[in-house]
Formats: sequence, C-alpha cells, structure tokens
Amino acid sequence: MHMADALLSPAVGGVMWTATAAATVYASSKVKQSLDDRKVPLMGVLAAFVFAAQMINFSIPGTGSSGHLGGGLLLAILLGPHAAFLAIASVLVVQALFFADGGLLALGCNIFNMGVITCYFAYPFIYKKIVGDNPTAGRLLGASVTAGVVGLQLGAFGVVLETTLSGISELPFSSFVVMMQPIHLAIGIVEGLVTAGIVSFIWKTRPEILDRAMNDQPLGTLPIKQVLIGLGAAAVFTGGLLSWFASSHPDGLEWSMAKVAGHEELEAPAEGVHGALEKLQEKTAFMPDYGFKESEPAAAAAEESDSAGPVDLGTSTAGLIGGLLTLLVGLGIGFGLKKKSGQPAH
Repeated sequence: MHMADALLSPAVGGVMWTATAAATVYASSKVKQSLDDRKVPLMGVLAAFVFAAQMINFSIPGTGSSGHLGGGLLLAILLGPHAAFLAIASVLVVQALFFADGGLLALGCNIFNMGVITCYFAYPFIYKKIVGDNPTAGRLLGASVTAGVVGLQLGAFGVVLETTLSGISELPFSSFVVMMQPIHLAIGIVEGLVTAGIVSFIWKTRPEILDRAMNDQPLGTLPIKQVLIGLGAAAVFTGGLLSWFASSHPDGLEWSMAKVAGHEELEAPAEGVHGALEKLQEKTAFMPDYGFKESEPAAAAAEESDSAGPVDLGTSTAGLIGGLLTLLVGLGIGFGLKKKSGQPAH
C-alpha cells in the first residue's frame, strides 16, 4: 500500500507531510517516558523484522493480487503506540530513500496511512478494547484480526481519499474505492492472523512485554535476550531467504489501479516538485525495487533467467542491508530520544 508520487498533488502531499511531522513530534515527546536499555534494542530489532516481513508478498487466491504485512499493529502491540509509530516510520523512510519503495512526496501519506492510523486508532480503540485487562488466546486472535482489518480498511480509504483530493490521476473515487476496500479486507485478515500468531508466541514466552507495552511502561530488568535473538534471526531469514519466494502479483494498490485505469503505474509530472523529488530519489536509492541497479540489457537477461529458480542475490542483499539500515535507524532514534530524556545508561 505504498503510494507513488504520481497519485498526489504537491498540496496534498505537503499537508500529509505536515500531519506526519506533527505526529512524529508528538510520538517523540511521549516515547521518552517508556524508553530504557531494553526497549530501545527491541524497537530496533522489531523495525528490522518488519522491514524484512514487508518484502514477503503473499498471493490473494482468485484475484491475481498480493499483499504484505504492514507491521504497524504488531509493533504497537509489542512496543506501545509511540515507539511503534517511530519504528514503522523508520521502516518507510528507509524503503523510500534507499529502495524507491513509495515516493518521497508520498512519504507523509504512507507514514500516516500505515503508522498513524494503526498506532493511534486501530491499536488503542480496537485492539486494546477487545483484549482488555485479561488477555486470552481467543481475545488476542479476535483483537489482532479485527484491528488488522480496521487498520487496513482505513489506510486503504486514506489512499483513495488522498488520491481523489489530489485530482491529478485518472482514478475516479467511486471505481477506485470499490476496488481498494475488498482487496485490502483480504489482506487485513491475513495480517491479523500473522500478527496474532507472533503475539501469541510472545504472550506464552514473555507476557510481560505485552503488559508493559499496553501500559506504555519501560521494560526495566525484564530479560529479553532470547526474544531479541529470535526476532533478529527471523529478520535475517526472512529478508535473506524467504524474500526469494514473494509473490510476483501486483499488490493491492497496484491491482486496484490496474482494474480502474488499465495499468499498475501512473506517470508523474516530469517537472516541478514531482520531477525534483524523482531525481533526488534516483540518487539516494542504491537498490531500487530491492535489487541491484542494472543496465537495460542486463535487466532483460536477468528477467529471462528467472525461470531457472527463485534464488536472487540482489533480493537477499537488499533484505539484509535494508534490515541492517532499519535496525540502525531504529536504534539511533531510540538512543537519541533516551539521551534527551536524561535517563541514565545502565
């Protein structure tokens, strides 16, 4: 559900950048109260895991479309809403800057749709209300699926609304929304089930993590070494190996655009803000589309060789480097805010 710049006018993109910046300032001011020497590493490792998980597109049967884990809900459940928002924002910034996944003008929209909506609406008003003070396996499952579906539905509607208000694309509101909402309902159900599985595992092994995240508290002396190792290994395995087997079908947004406009990508204006940001992204994105930069003949040869097997060194490299960059950004944000809060190091 990463929006491209071709969907947005500079005015709408600027407004959403402003809204996202305000949310970032708010989250930064609030998260200082719960950061400690254990929560900061958890924040970084979880961000790296979500980066890797977003590389795994799963097919939606019978549609020719695919989806991937958004990760905002999972982060909110394990970190609390404020740290989760900063973590998902770091994932999306790394994706846009270094892998050209989502436009730079659209970055504010993408962070809002996948971060603000999930962390500050779906998590507190849906997930927490269902789980309550006494979590059970059934409540965790129901809360994860319901919040996952609601978050994806609102995020998908946000994409439609932002596109319509921009008025620069050939995507009419009624047709676009009819395509976007059902396909993201299916994606939301899968996201909820995956989230429930991971959260249930943490609940059985370290339930205190969920309790302290729900109450926005530091982790204190809670031993989480095994959790960090497990999540780190999962991030490496997912980004380095499982990413080979991602579905090649267009994601829900691209599929919806193709159904309405006849093609999965729209052309952005070559001049003005769009052109300037596209040139900037071309310079910063050293592995666009999660692969090595190649000349046109090399890219054609690589495409012809795809039938030989799923192994893709470029994808693995992108998964590992991207995960490492996201880890470093997450740690940098966490330790930077912790230092500003004046908390002593341990």
